[in-house]
Amino acid sequence: MADELEEVQRLVETIEAFEAIEDDEACAVAVSQALAQWPDHHSRLRELRQRRVQALKQQGRTWAEIGQLLGGVTPARAQQIGAGLSGASRKKRQQAGE
Repeated sequence: MADELEEVQRLVETIEAFEAIEDDEACAVAVSQALAQWPDHHSRLRELRQRRVQALKQQGRTWAEIGQLLGGVTPARAQQIGAGLSGASRKKRQQAGE
């Protein structure tokens, strides 16, 4: 975890805190509450990443550079992220024949 950003470390520590709850009922309730809110947070994170990727591109970064920053994704995937395309939306487009 040494090379992770502080915010990522805090998220991992939060998950570990759930795991450390000894009472099964309390743990199940806490995790269920977090998961119930996750879809909204997941969408917010995706949108935030998309905006920041677009900003990097506007600053002159190449798709290859952005892909490396995002953990070694391909330039094509970095471009898709900048366009707001998720795996699910890419699959829908492929099924529709686009």
